Amino acid sequence: MNGKIAFEEHFNLPQFEVPRYYGNAEALREVERRLLDLGARRLADMDATGIDYAILSLNSPGIQAETDAHQALNDAKQVNDTLAEIVAANQRRYGGFATLPMQDPQGAATELERCTAELGFHGALLNGYTNIGDAATGWYYDDQRFWPFWERVEALSVPIYLHPRDPLPGNQGIYYDHPELFGAVWTFTVETATHALRLMTSGLFDRFPHLTIILGHLGETLPFAIWRIDHRVSYQGDLRKFDKPLMRYFQENFYVTTSGHFRTQALNATLAELGADRVLFSVDYPYESMYEAAAWFDNASISDNDRAKIGRGNAERLFGLNA
Repeated sequence: MNGKIAFEEHFNLPQFEVPRYYGNAEALREVERRLLDLGARRLADMDATGIDYAILSLNSPGIQAETDAHQALNDAKQVNDTLAEIVAANQRRYGGFATLPMQDPQGAATELERCTAELGFHGALLNGYTNIGDAATGWYYDDQRFWPFWERVEALSVPIYLHPRDPLPGNQGIYYDHPELFGAVWTFTVETATHALRLMTSGLFDRFPHLTIILGHLGETLPFAIWRIDHRVSYQGDLRKFDKPLMRYFQENFYVTTSGHFRTQALNATLAELGADRVLFSVDYPYESMYEAAAWFDNASISDNDRAKIGRGNAERLFGLNA
């Protein structure tokens, strides 16, 4: 399929380190090189795989790992201004997701408005929880200190992509002596699915019903687990702080992408729970191959109508992109 649009496509700047557990040294060097390449080679790979447009985002953990709020704000503005220059040089092929200093929720709201109103970005990508003070302390975005931020997001009517990062050091005990489980192998999934459930169960979507959250990797297992979660919380009585079944929030406030999850059986299970209007094509470049992602998606056993929606149509509708 030609004309695909992709959303979890990363770049980096030299001052941000790439986490070291992404494979052997040679593979890591190639990832680092590709993160810095926003020119001819990346565009040639997009051409060869039928990807017409990519929304770029800063590599994880990015600004979310900065422990000083003032520094985070300065760094976010620098990243966003740099990304705006990259997009301006190739507007037909690239768009941007804002990097936000969530260490300062009001500053993050103001920066999001600047990025969407002045720089033309399509929303923002948050690399998981945000550190504050030190690397062992983090804030999740269901906390009411972030509700003024979410109020601004709803008013701007732009989506927020909730991207993974590894758990806080104090929450890593279950992975002791198993470094192979970190990152995209498993910890990213557990961390991000839990974060999404925190948003759902906090009452956030009752307060701000028009928020839109995007999850990668076919929803971080939630399409397969949400029924049982919903079933069990229905017995919790006074513990509940939310009004609707969790499935309603998932179907009404979330989109999921195919990033890094190129399995037709899993895609069909996701479509059965969410419907084709809530799924978006993505790669997770450069951690995944555009060629593998496109070859799988273009030949997956789904209807051509669903393929057109997932590959492009839903993105045009969600982001108001020109056909």
